[in-house]
Order: sequence, then C-alpha cells, then structure tokens
Amino acid sequence: MDTNNSILLIDPSFDPATAITCSLLVKVGLNNFSYAIINQQTKQVNAVYDEQECENGVAKFAERLQTDGYLGLPYQEIKLAMHTENRIAIPNELYDEAQLEVHSQYFASNEDTDLYVQSNNHFGFTTIFTLPESSSNALKDFKAEKKYPQSAGLLALAQNLGPTALMLDFTVGTCSVLYVKNEQVIFQQTYEIENIEEFNYYLLLLINQLHMETKTTPIYLSGIVHQNDEKYTCLKQYFNEINFTSVADELDQQILDDMPAHYYSSLLALNQCV
Repeated sequence: MDTNNSILLIDPSFDPATAITCSLLVKVGLNNFSYAIINQQTKQVNAVYDEQECENGVAKFAERLQTDGYLGLPYQEIKLAMHTENRIAIPNELYDEAQLEVHSQYFASNEDTDLYVQSNNHFGFTTIFTLPESSSNALKDFKAEKKYPQSAGLLALAQNLGPTALMLDFTVGTCSVLYVKNEQVIFQQTYEIENIEEFNYYLLLLINQLHMETKTTPIYLSGIVHQNDEKYTCLKQYFNEINFTSVADELDQQILDDMPAHYYSSLLALNQCV
C-alpha cells in the first residue's frame, strides 16, 4: 500500500494484447474503487487494483479512466458494480417490466438517469436501480456491458452459503451489510463507519431491528478486516460463529497469495454475476 492508499497487483506475464479473452470487474463504493482482470480461458486473475479512503469513489473512478491504461483495453466483457442510493428490490411475483417507472418513484432521489434492472432468481427478486448522476460523464466513455448495484458481489457469495447468514463487507471507511434468513434476503445496506463505537452502534441497531438470533446466526466477513482486530473483536461479543469468505469458483488467484483470501472476494464474485 503506498501513500495514495492504493495497491496494484499484476501478473508479470500478463500481456495486454490478451484483453480480448479477459473480463474486467469494477467495483465503485462510497469512498473506494477497485478492479480485477480475469482471463476467462485460463481462469487466472491477472491483476487487482484497489484504492481505499478516496474522498469520492465515483470521482476516483472517473480519474482512473483517464490515467489507467488497463481500464481502456478491449475486454471480452466489462462488469461494473457501483454504490447507489436508488435501489429497490421487488419480489419476482410482483415484478412487472411495464411498471418500472411506477417503482422508481420510491427512489431516494429523483435524478434523471438511466434505469437498470438486475434479476436474482436464486433469491427470487429483481432489483431496479440507477447509478449516481455524477457517474454519467465517466460512463459515456466506459462501455460496461453489465451494470449492477454495489451489493451484487455479496449476493453472488451468499448463494453458496447456508439458509441464514449475516454478511459484512468492509472498506477502510464503510461496511456493507447483507442479511439472509431462511434463504430470503431480509436486509442490505452500506454504512459509513468512522470508528469502532459507530460500528458497534449500527451492529446493535441491526440485531435489534432485524430480531437476529445472534447465537445461531453465522457471520461471513470480507474486505478490510482481520481476525482479532477491533471490528472482529466487537462482533465476537454478540456472535458465536464468524467466518471469512472466499470465492467459490475455480479462479487461479496466485497473484493474491500474499494477501488475505477474503480481501477481494466481493470484487472477484462479480465474475459469477450474470
């Protein structure tokens, strides 16, 4: 990690000319930005870039598009997951493609941007969402074929867990939450966390409002969190089972051998999204 709070891990044998056989996975959070390059023929993770503690994740994404040559390569496929406040999950039995504008009136803001749809058949709902208006200029020059809300990676990981799970994905300044109970998504949200006291407050709020059975609910952690750091220690006060997540598919992650396996699991899980 350098003075810019960024890290680039890349296979020295990666040839940019092979980008046509690769997927580019991009995740843009509130105050963080990361991407991964995966060769779909060899299933090898060729590169991972991560920048924490950005003042603004969307602004950093736009900046990197102008300065990072890896983002401009002609990839086979580009998948983009971005934080957005405008997101509504609709049970599939209630979803009507002809009524999208009706649902969008309940968004947190009324920005005049494109409306996107993501189906999740595993959990039985469809998400309609917009991306932040501040990202529109950057996206004009970035041809991402598939766009998702930021939680897409966590949802992909959750499909391989048990019927009930609390998932927490950490960056330096945020915590994204996904709570699944009896194979149904009950809650998903991202919180800005300044200190451990604030994290403890949100955790207790979730436990109480969602009526969690803390002794029997397993927790799955990803992102910037370590065993026995203050966030892990806080969780141990309430929960009996705490696990770290890893990507279930057969990816060659050799370039990440010196990093904790759970650091980039929610980013790499975008590879499983359809």
